[in-house]
Amino acid sequence: MSRRIALIPAAGVGARFGAECPKQYVRLVGRTVLEHTVKRLAGIPAIDLVFIVVSAQDEYIDTIYPSAALPHNIAILRCGGDTRAQTVRNGIRLAQQHYAVLDTDWLLVHDAARCCVSTESVERLIKAVQHHPVGGLLALPVADTLKQADPAQQVSRTVNRASLWQAQTPQMFRAGMLAAALDQADLDVITDESSAVEAMGLAPLLVAGDIRNLKLTSAQDALLATYFLQQDNIE
Repeated sequence: MSRRIALIPAAGVGARFGAECPKQYVRLVGRTVLEHTVKRLAGIPAIDLVFIVVSAQDEYIDTIYPSAALPHNIAILRCGGDTRAQTVRNGIRLAQQHYAVLDTDWLLVHDAARCCVSTESVERLIKAVQHHPVGGLLALPVADTLKQADPAQQVSRTVNRASLWQAQTPQMFRAGMLAAALDQADLDVITDESSAVEAMGLAPLLVAGDIRNLKLTSAQDALLATYFLQQDNIE
């Protein structure tokens, strides 16, 4: 029977966030961003295992996840690369070698910095994608009017937003398919797993996500994430 495995690339330095440490280790509402993310995914009954992929030089991971105290369903993979795509590819390879991950197992790749993802949206993704021949991802239809800029940062045209979606994570694909897609892709330009799969001529399924599932990119995103996390604690 195929397993469902969350893979969290957490090897980035988060330079744009502007904190003294990588953004996944910034503390919000009593925990690091990474801890919030892992807690949410590890607590979903449909997910069998959670891999956290960090760089070999990570100085923070052992302080929040000591190896002697790791829950049975969480594993640390110290093989992160220079880019997100390299980190995911390295993580899949190591998981296949040492954790018996099969080509038919489902991987749910989720940004470490999306700490407000809801259980409901992940379960919705799993239900919608588990019988799909390719896989799929959480995403939101674009709501705002889109403008394309010229080199002088003036509007050159208004982009038709009909049928445009904003990609989120998790992105859910079979381990074998995703590994093959990343092996064929230019990992310096791939920004998400879906684009690597699309490059193989395949069409992933778009599944409606949640506006709360924001990615912490700049410091101001932390304000909104803090609000969502506090609301969850109240509920």
